[in-house]
Amino acid sequence: MERDMILSLFCFSGSSADIVVTQTPGAQSVASGQTVSMKCKTSTRVSSFMAWYLQKPGTAPKLLIYYSTTRQSGVSDRFIGSGSGSDYSLTISGVQAEDSGVYYCQQGYSSPFTQ
Repeated sequence: MERDMILSLFCFSGSSADIVVTQTPGAQSVASGQTVSMKCKTSTRVSSFMAWYLQKPGTAPKLLIYYSTTRQSGVSDRFIGSGSGSDYSLTISGVQAEDSGVYYCQQGYSSPFTQ
């Protein structure tokens, strides 16, 4: 069975005044065609100002989702963002090899926009 690696990264802001974003799980390995989800929790409510990015080796991060649920133009409808308040998730259905990479969430409610 073909297996694809999907990596998630969790980061913490450097100052206690910043919004802390915690992303889980740290890494996932799933078979092609499966559905996978990852979550982000913020230390304070961010009013749906949550974005998700995918980064592949040697390239800049690609915006997938903004305002928690809105897909960037050209992004497959297999990518679904959801959540509100301080809890958000990204779900990818029918995972394909091209989905492999590092996924980031970023709050855009309060500067600095922490990941």
